Amino acid sequence: MSSAPTPSSAPLDPAEITARFAARARPFLRPGVRFGLYPQRRLAADERLERTLERLLLPLHPPRAARVRQWPAFLRELERYDRALRQLNEPDMERWIQALRRRLWRAHLSPENIACAFATVRELTQRTLGLRHHDQQVIAGWALLDGLLAEMVTGEGKTLTATLAACTAALAGIPVHIVTVNDYLARRDAELMAPIYRRFGLSVGVVTADVATRERRTAYAADITYCTSQQLVFDYLRDRLTLGGDVDELRLQLSALCTGERRTEQLLLRGLYFAIVDEADSIFVDEARTPLILAGAGGDNGFAEHYRPALWLAEQLQPGHDFTLDETARRIALTRNGARRLAEIGRPLGSVWADQRKREALTEQALAARHLYQRDRHYLVRNGRVEIIDEHTGRTLPDRSWEQGLQQMIEVKEGLPPSAPPQPLARISYQRFFQRYLRLAGMSGTLREVGGELRRVYGLSVVTVPRHRPSQLRTSGAHYFRRAADKWPAIVQAIQREHAAGRPVLVGTRTLVESEQLSALLNSAGVVHQILNARQDADEAAIVARAGQTAQVTIATNMAGRGTDIVLAEQVSARGGLHVILCAPNDSRRVDRQLIGRCARQGDPGSYEVFGSLEDDVIRLQLGNWPRWFTRRTVSMIPTWLGAGFVWLAQQLAEHRHRRARRALLRDDERRDERMAFSGRAE
Repeated sequence: MSSAPTPSSAPLDPAEITARFAARARPFLRPGVRFGLYPQRRLAADERLERTLERLLLPLHPPRAARVRQWPAFLRELERYDRALRQLNEPDMERWIQALRRRLWRAHLSPENIACAFATVRELTQRTLGLRHHDQQVIAGWALLDGLLAEMVTGEGKTLTATLAACTAALAGIPVHIVTVNDYLARRDAELMAPIYRRFGLSVGVVTADVATRERRTAYAADITYCTSQQLVFDYLRDRLTLGGDVDELRLQLSALCTGERRTEQLLLRGLYFAIVDEADSIFVDEARTPLILAGAGGDNGFAEHYRPALWLAEQLQPGHDFTLDETARRIALTRNGARRLAEIGRPLGSVWADQRKREALTEQALAARHLYQRDRHYLVRNGRVEIIDEHTGRTLPDRSWEQGLQQMIEVKEGLPPSAPPQPLARISYQRFFQRYLRLAGMSGTLREVGGELRRVYGLSVVTVPRHRPSQLRTSGAHYFRRAADKWPAIVQAIQREHAAGRPVLVGTRTLVESEQLSALLNSAGVVHQILNARQDADEAAIVARAGQTAQVTIATNMAGRGTDIVLAEQVSARGGLHVILCAPNDSRRVDRQLIGRCARQGDPGSYEVFGSLEDDVIRLQLGNWPRWFTRRTVSMIPTWLGAGFVWLAQQLAEHRHRRARRALLRDDERRDERMAFSGRAE
């Protein structure tokens, strides 16, 4: 992108705006012959080598985000267009929109053309919704259109920001996917922003879990499509199965001539042109440790009758003596004594139990189901089904299941009939999928901690967008205890203190179990409250909408940590705003910041308070027992500096483990790609 010219101080009139468009014939990611039938970025062997060299030379290259020096000139240019566009009446504005669309279709997206398009979007947004993009949102929108990651402080209006880049790209003929983390946000954002897009004559589609195949195809054919990351990836995998190894247009045409079948009509997507990813760190980082597997109709794997005996055998084995347990890595391993004992009690059962490999594999899965996966923490039993709980968001994942028989083992453990194991058809990781977009961008409130990884894996640089208003966030301190039993009464007292002052309180817990335990304590203390976890996910929007009312107490898992606005009642600001309480540190400081970001939004007052104990999961799993041994002379509370030090070290170790798991998955995906490319098959 070339440097924006420095304009004179005189405002432009509409005629001069028209004259200043640069009509360059350079297409930008537009559907057509140049990018083929199903456009996506291909990472051939030479491109992988180039990317490896780029990673090695990364410290020598300044990020593209260094274009921050151009922002003042860009904003001045946009303001000149603003003054001219405010003079246009509705008929003139309609003619201007049509002219803008024709010129953007012909012209390259230069800074001047982007400034004009952004000014038009800002003006029409104010006329349509009564909202106006502030300068910080304009900066973030330009970063998105330029293929960067915009870190915007929580509450700065990412939903509205996305319309700037999405409208401009769509007017230029580029299909746009706006990707978010769950169905509620995808549907909400599409409904809120649709009037802006329709004002430009652009179509809007929404893809959520309940959308049928035909409607999905229509939604992806729209100029702008709001969708969740999970649905988008699975639809891409379905397209890959439809295409097989044929993604070349000539080969597809030859196939159609030979067989009379047009597979392209069965495709859901039009390709991977331009994606704007909301809550980018959640999708690019937190979700990237697990591959997405597209499964077909389930079948009998021959083990259904052996799940119950496997669970019985697992009860006969003693932890530490017969098997080792690694909660951090979620790994069970039989010891030599355990394998010997299992053979003694398993062989008489006959059948598969006479085979050492099958016997030990089934028993290790049963041990994992019993010791590593806990009800109301890792999964929920609802309507006769086992639903996985997303540990990052606290929401259920009803369309996902554990593989290799673990799902069925847990179902039997809970007294449910085992479901048919699904048959894997295709798989891919988020890393490999999003690398295939021709242009990729994203935004979030918490990106800087993982900026290096995002640049190495996705080639994306992070732009930190300045605040729109000064922060009024205050801290009420951090309190660390040796035992969890001492922590919870202190949390109840803190809630009572703020509740008595008439302030709304949002309490963040790590698990569903903790949220219900705290709810019981508050009931005993006579504190009226709302609870939000995976059991109440259908009422999430209504519960969050009330969380900012006077003296309202809301207990929530991480469900309330992303993408939801808590609007304060009028008198709340004068009382100090929303107070957020963290009941335990998370694996990542980013997740803690996300919850803290629920308060003090857009210059509102707000405060937060942190509670922790040496028995919290992140400290217990990462540091073991030595912090408790080190503080053995402490009766209850430990010094803040010491507790914060333990948390910092534990989070560093947890993040290192997660990064290592993501790298391993990415390497596995790359090797699979090479094998598939050699054999000519899809993922």
